[in-house]
Amino acid sequence: MRATIDFLLFEWLAVDDLLRRPRFADHSRETLGGVLDTCERIARERVAPFNRIADVEEPRLVDGRVVLPQTSVDAAHAYVESGMLAAAQNYDDGGMQLPCVVEMAANAFYAKAGVGVGGGMMLTSANANLLKAHGTPAQRQAFARPQFAGRWFGTMCLSEPHAGSSLADIVTRAEPDGPGSETDPLGPRYRLRGNKMWISNGDHEITENIVHLVLAKIPEEDGRLLPGARGISLFIVPKQLVTAEGTVTGERNDVAVAGLNHKLGYRGVPNTLLNFGEGRHPVRGGAGAIGYRVGAPGEGLKGMFHMMNEARIAVGLGAVTIGYAGFEASLDYARNRTQGRPSGPAGKDPASPPVPIIAHADVRRMLLAQKAYVEGGLALALYSARLVDDLHTGDAAAAREAGQLLELLTPIAKSWPSEWCLEANSLAIQVHGGYGYTRDFPVEQLWRDNRLNMIHEGTHGIQGLDLLGRKVTQDGGAALAILGQRIAATVGRAGGTPLAEHGLALAAAWERLLAATRAAWSTRNPEEALANATPYLQAFGHLVVAWLWLDLALATGAVTGERPRDDFHRGKLQAARYFFEFELPKIDPWLAVVASRNPTCRDMREEWFQT
Repeated sequence: MRATIDFLLFEWLAVDDLLRRPRFADHSRETLGGVLDTCERIARERVAPFNRIADVEEPRLVDGRVVLPQTSVDAAHAYVESGMLAAAQNYDDGGMQLPCVVEMAANAFYAKAGVGVGGGMMLTSANANLLKAHGTPAQRQAFARPQFAGRWFGTMCLSEPHAGSSLADIVTRAEPDGPGSETDPLGPRYRLRGNKMWISNGDHEITENIVHLVLAKIPEEDGRLLPGARGISLFIVPKQLVTAEGTVTGERNDVAVAGLNHKLGYRGVPNTLLNFGEGRHPVRGGAGAIGYRVGAPGEGLKGMFHMMNEARIAVGLGAVTIGYAGFEASLDYARNRTQGRPSGPAGKDPASPPVPIIAHADVRRMLLAQKAYVEGGLALALYSARLVDDLHTGDAAAAREAGQLLELLTPIAKSWPSEWCLEANSLAIQVHGGYGYTRDFPVEQLWRDNRLNMIHEGTHGIQGLDLLGRKVTQDGGAALAILGQRIAATVGRAGGTPLAEHGLALAAAWERLLAATRAAWSTRNPEEALANATPYLQAFGHLVVAWLWLDLALATGAVTGERPRDDFHRGKLQAARYFFEFELPKIDPWLAVVASRNPTCRDMREEWFQT
């Protein structure tokens, strides 16, 4: 994976150009390489050896506290010591001022080595970044800085047992905490009561404190909660109460672990049901957990989506790296496992020795598919991170364009790797044959771990609705037009090269996608337009990754004579060829049901599901 990361960063994404910007001027290719070297080494030595232990020794609830294997605690501390939680932050905040794209590339090593550690880190970083963007100076000092330093970890508390993804239906209440609550140095102070479900890292003893970011509703004067999303506010609810300076007071907040969810995979990250204000830890003579409001009342989703969008790109990257781990494992297995003989006359002699299974075309098909999925997914994740850098450090025009394109691509960056790198893990099991279905090899755990990524931070269905229902139509389709311009530029560069045919196929596919988008909304009926939003999401994602593969093939320089056709670059060209010949054609049936507003699924009635 390291060689591909270097290729993507320095040969494709031109990270060297970022170093000319004032924010990154202290860095060089050598310092960035040193960061990647360090993270790769720590992940290999301090995380990977214990990934299986985190899977088989699940978190336990003992006397109301969550207990993790010591190896998981040690691995988390190793990550913190690397400084990566604050890698992209200002020097004044203890950061390195790394480009976001390099930060994400470095974090890929940790996620690949053991997702049981990486999940907690991603949430902590996203939590602190939300507070940095939306919190008051006091909240940033008291709650964000300790997270960037790794002294505290953070969570996001959105879903409730009865509501799941339907945040409009949450019923957790937040009421002002009496006289003086509006003037608390840490922000308007409230008492929260309610239950939150599916809270990753909701409790542990890795750090001295946990910062929960909680969505809740402030009641009206008559005690009622506003229906829908407009009544949702955002609150900081620490596990341990803190001073205005950000030190732990030693007083426990009224946040209690009600139970642990026992998961298919991702077992190293404790997933909890949390009760707020149930009285198990009464605090300061009042009922309810103490929380501090972030932002204005009723604007909780605005702040929380800052964290969710960052988390969605990180989820996509995590899915890529788990798929990559399976690809490398199955590639190693295929090179060393001997079975069968070649086709043709030479293979008919039963006395001839068996060959490594990588000699069989169908095994190479499965390996090539994995390569196309995981390397395409990695390109997608790092391209998205590069847009973040342009958003924050580019000139006004570049920043505006990067922001629009990032909004459009975020549902794809989350969902496409979650589906297709999971498919890569399934193919890795298939390459191993029966052995892949046993615990003697890591590929079964990798599949289980990756299966979560299609669900958390917004399911495929939610991402599809977001893409077709909002992202492609907002601002008159401005972001879609920007993407079309970038695709056209790549197609233009492919003209006159051996990749010209792929360019023409991509251009034609883009026109079919635009036509399907228009057709879906032609009746202006959202129920009809969005009934097939998930196939639209799949087609859109495949088209975007095909574009990236064409751009990557051009970046190798191997088709234009700029570089020799060495094995590394030949592999990239063959993966691009595979994607265009085996994967891009899949978009037509997906787009067909979108364009026709096919009613099959929405016409199905509940009572017809007879068994």
